[in-house]
Amino acid sequence: MDNTLTARQAAELLGISLPTLYSYVSRGLLQSHQYQGQRAKRYLKEEVLRLLARTSDNKRAGGAAESAIDWGVPVLESRITQVANGKLYYRGQHVAAMAKTHSLEQTALILWDGAPGLDLPPDCLLALKSIWPDRSGSSVALSPYERAISILPLLTSTVEQLGNLHVRQKAMLWMHLMAAALLGTEPDYLPLHQKLAQAWQLNAEQTDLIRAALVVSADHELNVSTFTVRCVASAGAHMGMALVAGLAALSGPKHGGESLRVGQMLREALACPPNDIVSSLNNRLNSHDASHHFSPRLPGFGHPLYPEGDPRGGILMAMLDRKKHAALFAVAEMAEDLTGQKLNIDYGLVAVEIACQLPPGAAQILFALGRSAGWIAHALEQVETGQLIRPRARYVGKFPEIDII
Repeated sequence: MDNTLTARQAAELLGISLPTLYSYVSRGLLQSHQYQGQRAKRYLKEEVLRLLARTSDNKRAGGAAESAIDWGVPVLESRITQVANGKLYYRGQHVAAMAKTHSLEQTALILWDGAPGLDLPPDCLLALKSIWPDRSGSSVALSPYERAISILPLLTSTVEQLGNLHVRQKAMLWMHLMAAALLGTEPDYLPLHQKLAQAWQLNAEQTDLIRAALVVSADHELNVSTFTVRCVASAGAHMGMALVAGLAALSGPKHGGESLRVGQMLREALACPPNDIVSSLNNRLNSHDASHHFSPRLPGFGHPLYPEGDPRGGILMAMLDRKKHAALFAVAEMAEDLTGQKLNIDYGLVAVEIACQLPPGAAQILFALGRSAGWIAHALEQVETGQLIRPRARYVGKFPEIDII
């Protein structure tokens, strides 16, 4: 069975002229093949059909949709967060300014477009404490993300039955539950940055740094975990399950797990004599795992949306005492000289972790708890649209036989 086409047959199938077909070949979009005993070049039917599938939905913005998956054009409208000209805004408010004064709760209300003064009644907490799982005797060591993923689904039905709560009160309750689950403590209504400070025994200066870290982590438009949350919320799932989905996405090494790689790299560098730090960084760069990133880079450096530097990481570094934490700045400067890339939020969060002498991996807790505010904002916005997120896939696999006349 002949699985090839003549140039004219390929052009007719694609709906283009012969010159356009030849331009496709010259641009690498299609290959022509020379077969023994045949003067004219032929085109594999499968390759032509695959190209037809890719080009036929250009009128429906198929190409734009494809590029949008990988740092491309926007795929949906949102009123929550804007990344523009190297700056980050929550509902029009500059995050750099908010990080100086706002708590995560205040930030959340801005992201949720909600009115302040939604206090949580104590009886809600009592109902949840009664079903809070006791893991003190558990022999299984769970990471903060794993612990939260195992706990939050157990609370969903109880929270949803609290019918006397405003939707944003429930949202705030979920943030307190998230904090307790990540920390492995019982839930309370202590301000979120103070809850972390209490668990980690921090002073006032360190607590303020934690507060800012939560604020800058709160949202970053359609990152992979937030888009996952929107998809789950669009299906009508309860908020607790949407948060679990966000945590699952965040656990991957290309997203929230990046901070673990930054922590390992940074601690290795700091343990070196000053003259050996560059060698340590260079070894890390040379052993780059291409499965994690599209191009070699050091973890904690570079961000596609911020070629001039991630403002979130810059905000956190600016709050550190440069003299007291000179080594953290020195490593950052060496890494920037080595790669030509600026530090990002992952480096900033790990720098906070080390500067405050927090447990290794605490940067993940900061990121997840802060980001929960944005997840909830996007879930609420998605539910308000009433739309199910259901994109289409462009099929480019094995095609059935077709007759070419």
